[in-house]
Amino acid sequence: MTLLDAPAYDARRARRNRNIVITAITTIVAVGLFGVLGFVTGHGWFFRTIPAEHRVNLFFAALQAQDYKKAYTLWTHDPDWEKHPDQYKPYDFNQFYKDWGPSGDYGTIKDHKIVISKAVGNGVVMGVDINGGKTPIFLRVDDQSKQIGFSPVELYVGP
Repeated sequence: MTLLDAPAYDARRARRNRNIVITAITTIVAVGLFGVLGFVTGHGWFFRTIPAEHRVNLFFAALQAQDYKKAYTLWTHDPDWEKHPDQYKPYDFNQFYKDWGPSGDYGTIKDHKIVISKAVGNGVVMGVDINGGKTPIFLRVDDQSKQIGFSPVELYVGP
């Protein structure tokens, strides 16, 4: 085949190839941008901590509404916890109410703010300021069971 025998120019094929290249480059840039943003904001790759943060926000919304049974349901991730209380003896509803109720360490919870969150191991650890407190409480949401608990890990929040 010589230069004079070259196939005719196919505009449709050229346009399709151009669109494939543009789509591939755009996808690579978008994936890289989401990864960088996730790393910079501390939310991990593709904002992995957002579902756990949403769960903790729902938990605190229930506490603010003083719906302690709903809050305990979110804590245990078990809507039928009242049917089998023996399963939660180490941290039963009475102890939960002592800790989170109006006479608990934080009093009546009026507001909260998640100040930091990070994926650690097989869960998400987050620091939550309660009622404008200076020192956050650290909670952990397990990836598999979706249970909320007190975190043994504390994250550095800064000065």
